[in-house]
Amino acid sequence: MGFSRTKSSYSLIALSFLTISFLCLENANGCCNEYKGKWVYDSSYPLYDSSACPFIHKEFNCLKYGRPDHLYLKYRWQPSKCNLPRFDGTHLLRRLKGKKIMFIGDSISINQWQSLLCMLHAAVPATSGIITQDFHNHSVSTVTFKHYKVSVMLFRSLYLVDVDKETIGRVLKLNSVRNGNLWKEIDVLIFNTWHWWHRRGLKQQWDYVQFDGKIRKDIDRTVAFRTALRTWAKWVDSDVDTNRTKVIFQGISPSHYNGIDWNESGVRNCSKQTTPSKGSSYPTGLPLAEYVVKEVIRNIKKPVHLLDITMLSQLRKDAHPSTYNDFNGMDCTHWCVAGLPDTWNLLLYAALIK
Repeated sequence: MGFSRTKSSYSLIALSFLTISFLCLENANGCCNEYKGKWVYDSSYPLYDSSACPFIHKEFNCLKYGRPDHLYLKYRWQPSKCNLPRFDGTHLLRRLKGKKIMFIGDSISINQWQSLLCMLHAAVPATSGIITQDFHNHSVSTVTFKHYKVSVMLFRSLYLVDVDKETIGRVLKLNSVRNGNLWKEIDVLIFNTWHWWHRRGLKQQWDYVQFDGKIRKDIDRTVAFRTALRTWAKWVDSDVDTNRTKVIFQGISPSHYNGIDWNESGVRNCSKQTTPSKGSSYPTGLPLAEYVVKEVIRNIKKPVHLLDITMLSQLRKDAHPSTYNDFNGMDCTHWCVAGLPDTWNLLLYAALIK
């Protein structure tokens, strides 16, 4: 058993140690899709004090680096036909007692990982014991909530598939996912990739790409992305025991560098954006990469839950660091912590406890 993926059945599936809903939350009127809704002002937000959280990287700590407006912290995601449960970190730690949860991906995964750590940190007393460690050449970071024996881990992987150093240089291997031998031992996996697929020049993290047994200098990046996701999907179907390990894939995290995308012509970045876009849809629609993600997940035989955060994040043009970080660069790709990633984790929480 695992996450339900059938379109005809929206029932909640009982699992061995937690319960998962895939497409909707149950309410008095039946089912509701928690990913469809709008942003509403909530004076009780944020969910924690970021100044008290020791896990936030300097790239995401917007308040520490002088962001003057705080309104972006006050918005709550409201599904159209139901309410999300209020986050209860102690409850989640009890449900996950003795388990390991791992975020696997690029800096967007770091964003979400740090957010969840802050949410859990705010829920437990300092005397409960928190252990942090890095290992495997800093590719894995672990924070363990000792009292509950719960480890919240981060595995840094820009592409999910392998990049090997060979005599010709760094080779991106679209049909290889050796790290899966470690991943499949974890109880809850949250995957993410996309941010680095279109990087070129000095920012490109590979020199050649291996595809269908051939070495090439380059490849259409959307084709490469789709191929890598299909490789990952085959690994899920062949190697992951979904009776033990719950698999989640995070949808595409959007950026905001062109105001035309949100009907604000002439705007070239997210600077001075202080409120979300109104309504429940985004003018440009979903990015192409999100359709690729949905296509691949739809064809996986084993249960995989899509944390479908793309559209709700598109509406949050106000939630980026912009220049409020340690390097004063314009960042409209990542997200302030506290901020939007807390909502991603609230949706993750809803999926894990229902």
